[in-house]
Amino acid sequence: MEMERLQKVLANAGVASRRKCEEIIVAGRVEVNDEKVTTLGVKVDPVNDIIKVDGREINRQNKIYLLMNKPKGVITSAADPEGRKVVTDLIHGIKERLYPVGRLDYDTEGLLLLTNDGDLAHLLTHPKHHVPKTYHATVKGVPHGTILEKLKNGVQLDDGITAPAEVDYFDVNPIKNESTITITIYEGRNRQVRRMFEAVQFPVIRLKRIMFGPLFLTGVPRGKYRYLTPKEVQSLIDSASQSHNVRNKS
Repeated sequence: MEMERLQKVLANAGVASRRKCEEIIVAGRVEVNDEKVTTLGVKVDPVNDIIKVDGREINRQNKIYLLMNKPKGVITSAADPEGRKVVTDLIHGIKERLYPVGRLDYDTEGLLLLTNDGDLAHLLTHPKHHVPKTYHATVKGVPHGTILEKLKNGVQLDDGITAPAEVDYFDVNPIKNESTITITIYEGRNRQVRRMFEAVQFPVIRLKRIMFGPLFLTGVPRGKYRYLTPKEVQSLIDSASQSHNVRNKS
């Protein structure tokens, strides 16, 4: 059996995200074959080694992949110390511990992936892969074409200029004086889409993610979810790899 890094094995077993697993190891909470491990980079046999976290052996789990239509008013987390509703509260009948891939903020709805596959989660969220994410952003008023060009080319935020994006009109409601803009970004900054529109003085009223990589939200009611097919999982892997290659060549 090929040896793997301990934090990767823990993440694949659904213990936590890979970064959080690193913190758990350093904190001295992990044992391998009854010996405490506190050093990152240790390699283990994921099948034959006995690995425990806080004295309990980790599960050898089946890998699960879900696509959820996250509603507003739900936190993108596996748990919340304040007791607020989290996305995993919407999942029933699955014993494995699932974790969100990336984040949608409290007031944002739409496509969210959840899995216990730490490798895939890491692949899709690592900055070097630039997996595209598409949103419908509804704003007050109708931004002029020059505003959309600014969003396309990059706007200055407090953490730097955004990378080029794909931006276009989706719908205009003259009665409400609102417009919905389709925007695709290739980064994963905190509240990025909202901050981009704030930077051009068109704050977002409603925000919904409609695509993640090659996957669409279509057909999943708000607050519900479905399993991904093996073909869809592979398409996510391919999307991450292709995005990485394209960016390297550009």
